[in-house]
Amino acid sequence: IPRAAGWHELHRFDFTDADADCRFGCDQAGFLLEMSPRSKTATARFRMSGVENCAWCNLSPAHHPALFRFGLWTLFNLVALHRDAVAIHASAIRYRGRGVLFLGESGTGKSTHSRLWCENIPGSTLLNDDSPILGVSEGSVRVWGSPWSGKVPCYRNESYPVAAIVRLVQAPENRIRRLAPVEAFGALFPSAPPAFLRDAGLRDTICTLLGKIIEQVPVYRLACRPDAEAARLACETLFGRALSPLRPTPENPDRRCR
Repeated sequence: IPRAAGWHELHRFDFTDADADCRFGCDQAGFLLEMSPRSKTATARFRMSGVENCAWCNLSPAHHPALFRFGLWTLFNLVALHRDAVAIHASAIRYRGRGVLFLGESGTGKSTHSRLWCENIPGSTLLNDDSPILGVSEGSVRVWGSPWSGKVPCYRNESYPVAAIVRLVQAPENRIRRLAPVEAFGALFPSAPPAFLRDAGLRDTICTLLGKIIEQVPVYRLACRPDAEAARLACETLFGRALSPLRPTPENPDRRCR
């Protein structure tokens, strides 16, 4: 799977899961992801053709399995974007038939906050812990589980309408507020696939999709500690105090996916 004429590298990054150097770019044949293991084994390549609407890869059993998972994630998102959906770096829970996404920089506490919901708010369960799919389907904003869930293996073939999106920030006390549309866009944009944001066409498509989402779904900023009270505050703000039996009960075991 060679590079074609007009090759332009868009993004170069490390892929620690497989100890590989990665390059994502485009040429006259479409988009190309190259992942070169530092062990000097063969470079893995994933090609998405914009002309033929086909995808190829050159993986063999000798390649690290993480290369396949990430390559497939990249190809999936290139296709999903044209269907008003994209993987978002977030942790997502389901509660009362609706989904909530928690965004934040790596290490902010997305997984911890989802766990706090599952442990302290009866009826809440994990949908995906790293890369849920967020999109617009039949006019409404929905979140889907996915085969990519990071360090917590939670692979649910389910989707729910989105109740809210919450950007987490570490703080010495718990505070939450709804963001204005411009702030909401700024909260979502960094959680889109970073390599895609380097290409003008993909970036425009992502921006259009985020605009549709912000029109329908409230986005909040939660400055919080990693404690149960932060989860209760978020739940009461999103769903209302009267709707949620928030006291822990013996019937509410830890429902983290294992």
